[in-house]
Amino acid sequence: MLTNDQLDLWDRETFLHPSTHLAQHARGESPARVMSTGQGVWIEDRDGNRLLDAFAGLYCVNVGYGRPEITEAIAAQARELAYYHAYVGHGTEASITLARMILDRAPSNMSKVYFGLGGSDANETNVKLIWYMNNVLGRPEKKKIISRWRGYHGSGLVTGSLTGLDLFHRKFDLPLAQVIHTEAPYYYRRENLAQSEVEFVQHCVDVLEALIEREGADTVAAFIGEPVLGTGGIVPPPAGYWEAIQKVLRKHDILLVADEVVTGFGRLGTMFGSDHYGIEADIITIAKGLTSAYAPLSGSIVSEKVWKVLEQGTDELGPIGHGWTYSAHPIGAAAGVANLRLIDELGLVRNAGDVGAYLIQAMREALADHRHVGDIRGEGMLCAVEFVEDRDSRRLFDSARKIGPQVAAALLAQEKVIARAMPQGDILGFAPPLCLTREEAERIVAAAARAVTSVLG
Repeated sequence: MLTNDQLDLWDRETFLHPSTHLAQHARGESPARVMSTGQGVWIEDRDGNRLLDAFAGLYCVNVGYGRPEITEAIAAQARELAYYHAYVGHGTEASITLARMILDRAPSNMSKVYFGLGGSDANETNVKLIWYMNNVLGRPEKKKIISRWRGYHGSGLVTGSLTGLDLFHRKFDLPLAQVIHTEAPYYYRRENLAQSEVEFVQHCVDVLEALIEREGADTVAAFIGEPVLGTGGIVPPPAGYWEAIQKVLRKHDILLVADEVVTGFGRLGTMFGSDHYGIEADIITIAKGLTSAYAPLSGSIVSEKVWKVLEQGTDELGPIGHGWTYSAHPIGAAAGVANLRLIDELGLVRNAGDVGAYLIQAMREALADHRHVGDIRGEGMLCAVEFVEDRDSRRLFDSARKIGPQVAAALLAQEKVIARAMPQGDILGFAPPLCLTREEAERIVAAAARAVTSVLG
């Protein structure tokens, strides 16, 4: 931090930052960093520190920083038409083209795209549409949404409720009553260490079935889940999990929302996580990778099944009473069109699968034998290292020691690599841009190994 710096003072005096210890930041007790420029997987702050961003912002800068193809598309759209709304059938060339491009890439049962700004508002939209559907179908009692502990689906009222992390509930009067939670498919943290993956999947199914029975299937509208748990610890599901869960949902006529804000558009080495795990969703949530975060944009992709009920509803009730001022914003849509073209041209979906697998394997080779590394896991361009005090019993460190944050801080300060300390555990997460090379992956792994040694020996 620069001394006597006016910008730093303004930051602490005026800026309410998200997901921040507000008091420490305002008092100057925690570091502040003003970012200035980026290129590829590298980002630089205004003090000249060049950092390898191994978390792609927040899993979102998928094509990497500094892509002129996207910035020029944004500028061209702004010059031509910076804004017009999407209400009452209005659109722009960019928004209509992007909807077509999304559906060309989405699973075949998808029908239409509703555009918002971020993943939180997209999941708010999803819940509203589900409630609307069941009212149209004459099932006003079928409104509860099942989410999973450790899932992340946003930080609004409904979406913060869907999120299964204590930080997003504590002192916010959440979760709301319409949201209920079930077991996370977190095989490493299973209570019964004797369980095989097959047995643990059956345990997850049994817990879900029991929850539905207690609540009454006629009151449960939908189940929402990320193909891979993201902020809850970067946890791929055990083999067979999604097939088994979908059987339960179909049996009880419960809709499935696949939250692909993190996994959509290539991160798992497939265009969608639904492709990767054989998920046939009724609604798919998209955001981050849709524009690689060059402009805010999200989407709710609705299936033909859902669309038909929405059509029925407007025939009976008139125009649907839902919309955002910035829905399908032309600048965001232009960024999305350029971004999806770039993903194809650069072969980033395949690269995410290939280099991601290399990153995970290299991380295992570097750290698997460390006495305090309990698990190294990942899928595609997602990787996590979980730290434990005792490997055999999987006993966790005292949370007050903040081992995960310590390793992340050492990685940043000593190695100039950005990773993320994940909540509710000592877990170090990696989600690099999809353009990562093998050489950059090796750099991340070597840096991570040194940072772990500096903190844990």
